[in-house]
Amino acid sequence: MTGKDTNTAMNDQRYDHEPDRPGARRARSRWWAVGLAGMTGLALTTSLGIGGAPAIGAVDGILTAADDRRGKPDRASTDNKDHKGKGTKDKRKGTPVPCDADALIAAITLANARGGAVLDLATDCTYLLTATIDGAGLPAITTPITLNGGKHTTITRAAAAEPFRILTVEAGGHLTLNHLTITGGQTETFDDGGGILANSGSTLAINHSVIRNNIGNNGGGVANFGTTTVKHSTVSENTARANAGGLQNMAGLLTIERSKITDNTAPGLAIGGGLGSINGATTRINRSSITHNHSGLSGGGIGDFDATTVVTDSTISQNTADVSGGGIFEEGQLTLRHVTITDNNALDGGGGVEIQNVLGGSAATIEDSEITNNTTGRGGGIRNLAATIVLRNTRIAGNQADTGAGVFNNIGSTLTLFSTKVVKNTAVTDGGGIFNEVGGTVELNTATGTVVVKNRPNNCVNVTGCPG
Repeated sequence: MTGKDTNTAMNDQRYDHEPDRPGARRARSRWWAVGLAGMTGLALTTSLGIGGAPAIGAVDGILTAADDRRGKPDRASTDNKDHKGKGTKDKRKGTPVPCDADALIAAITLANARGGAVLDLATDCTYLLTATIDGAGLPAITTPITLNGGKHTTITRAAAAEPFRILTVEAGGHLTLNHLTITGGQTETFDDGGGILANSGSTLAINHSVIRNNIGNNGGGVANFGTTTVKHSTVSENTARANAGGLQNMAGLLTIERSKITDNTAPGLAIGGGLGSINGATTRINRSSITHNHSGLSGGGIGDFDATTVVTDSTISQNTADVSGGGIFEEGQLTLRHVTITDNNALDGGGGVEIQNVLGGSAATIEDSEITNNTTGRGGGIRNLAATIVLRNTRIAGNQADTGAGVFNNIGSTLTLFSTKVVKNTAVTDGGGIFNEVGGTVELNTATGTVVVKNRPNNCVNVTGCPG
């Protein structure tokens, strides 16, 4: 794909998000009744049409007893060992919420009115949501609220219900999820965040949880405009109509720690199958895996445009893109440290990584990493399109491409290698190790230990100091 083509495609991704506004969608009158009852301390009765729902008075009493704990930070992310719910359970007693969707709606409504709460959801329970409340199945989070799940605790949208996401976090809201599965969310055509939408000024913490099988415009699982942290969790099998099948970071701050981003897809002309960042967003990924994701355009695993991403101690593998950047597509600033990028595929270029300089100033630093066994047309391991890339103590091996199996360095690009090995890569036509177009710059720095050897059919093209 040419820079011009990519620029056109990328420009389509830059737009201003208009947050969901109360009243923008139809909400059933019973949810209004629940909220009103919570505000006034009235008990819900069958006369309000909530048959079987717990009385607000009962929820009110439990919240009163728990007022001293309401809205305090949750410790489950440090007390528990993994996202499957094993380890030491949070010992604090929050407000118990019985296995009933109306009860959960009532509890969140009252928690918002009272400035926050810790809610303990039932184990072995599926909270089945059947109607929208301004575009979500649950009331928008506007205060510090913690939802503690347990073994097999799920919140889902009923399959026959009209489209809506599961949760929205508004400005000033702070939502913490512990040991929960969020699934089945589906937004209207142009609405972001199929599972969860975190709007600007909000905070979202996802701990030991699963975000699965949700559908949205940007961010099939989660769309973040605020500050979102994902720890010890799995984001899987979500779909985006536009960009970022799993998580989309849109001008926010996203941190992913010890988590799995897998089997997500953005099948259209999309950036980021697993996750993506745009519009000046910053994403930090540590000790995580990004695997088996797919993009219909660029960035099968990670796809960024005008963003900054830092990845450490992680694996990016077996992702695919229909055009470029099978593992990673970056237009912005990329830093990789102790990262393995392996077995990814893109049809056109950058089987492992593609760095593209559309807006100007794009750069990548890759240190102490492995880029292996990736495949594409140009640049099996890395394709550099007019950007600046620095490699330190990195191994590029076993990659395959038609041209530039190890690295394809485009005209106007700068590639600098320190203590780096480019070995045993295979090109069909030319540049088994490094193919440098005339007008590109490659500095091997062989005195630091950089070697380019055992590549087929040759080691380098247009690279000074490199054997052919």
